[in-house]
Amino acid sequence: MIPGTAPVGPAELLAAWETGLPLGAAEKSLLLHRAARPGAGTDELLSVPVGEREADLFALRRSLFGERMQVRVECGACGEAMEFDLDAGALGARPVAGDRPLRVAEDDWVVEFRLPTVADLAAAGAAASPAEARRMLVTDCTVRALRGGEPVAAEQLAALLPERVERLIAEKAAEADPTAEVTLNVACPECGEATPAELDITFYLWTELDTWARDLLLDVHLLATAYGWSEPEILALSPIRRRYYLELCTDA
Repeated sequence: MIPGTAPVGPAELLAAWETGLPLGAAEKSLLLHRAARPGAGTDELLSVPVGEREADLFALRRSLFGERMQVRVECGACGEAMEFDLDAGALGARPVAGDRPLRVAEDDWVVEFRLPTVADLAAAGAAASPAEARRMLVTDCTVRALRGGEPVAAEQLAALLPERVERLIAEKAAEADPTAEVTLNVACPECGEATPAELDITFYLWTELDTWARDLLLDVHLLATAYGWSEPEILALSPIRRRYYLELCTDA
């Protein structure tokens, strides 16, 4: 959760879960980001660097479900299922570039660029190939490009920029915004091979939220049946009191 914002209550989380059920991954991510930044407008959320959004979602996850994250990965070499815990507090570093453009100088090229935003990533997602998506991101995020000291228009970069300079830009961006893509290298205890696995915080958090919401609705059903309370009345109970009343229902 962003420092200084009010915690998201169960009623708001349930409403977000219900809204997000039919949505795709990008829309779910925006919905969760809105929960992490109450009051923020869509334009503001789309304009932040990708890693800042991911950091917000990691913070939201910690505030809702704690520091411990259970992860399951299948070994790419032998197929062994590997389960382990992660410390969520060690994840979610925020971009270090701030508002300053990043700079790459290679051969006769000098390119200054900003970090890709959520909107940039969404636009690149429509590209036909990863290479085209990378070119789109470079073009959209370039602040200034010089070749031999002469300015190069952004729309010309896709045709003129060497692939090695594109790679350097991507590497520089990843270094400045490490949370934009969190990749785990997991060593298999059976065969010893390492398996790279991307940790998609939107998918992970939504899966947890879905389980939490369905469990909470079951609690509401049981308590409403036993006591005749309304959903808002039940959601207003603290988790401890709600659990105690459920235990009383079971003992009755």
